[in-house]
This record gives sequence, structure tokens and C-alpha cells, in this order.
Amino acid sequence: MPGTPLDRAMRSKNAVLAFSGLVTAAVAWSFWGGSLFPAESDPTGNPEFWTREELRRWLAARNLYPGLDDTKEQLLERVRANMR
Repeated sequence: MPGTPLDRAMRSKNAVLAFSGLVTAAVAWSFWGGSLFPAESDPTGNPEFWTREELRRWLAARNLYPGLDDTKEQLLERVRANMR
């Protein structure tokens, strides 16, 4: 049974809405540059005064894989050994 003109119009509307959704998604992606939550920058200053999380972030950024149970002193020692 052939579709009525109304059926054909609804199929066309769905295609337009789908295309509009894809364009909207592409624009949103380009605005955010693919990163909704950009990485934090490296901590600056003397590592003595960095928090444990800053020490872990500094090591992780250099693929030095800080341990989950490492103390602040252990992390600080590794940071000092790897600073240039």
C-alpha cells in the first residue's frame, strides 16, 4: 500500500530533524574542542609545598605512575629525583 502524502512528509521531517541533530552535535563538539574537562596544569613553585595530589599529578603527567598508597614523602622524593 503506497504511503499518503502525509506519510511521505513525516518521513522527510524525521530526516531533517536527524540531520539537524547531527549538525548541532558537531558544532557543540567543536566549541568544546573534544574536551569538556581540560587537564589541570602542572603545579609550579617548590615541590615541598605541593599537596599530595599535585605531586601525584606531576608524576602521572610524566608517565612515572605514582602508587596509590605512596606517602607524600615518597612522592616528593620521586619528584625531586625526576626534576630536571
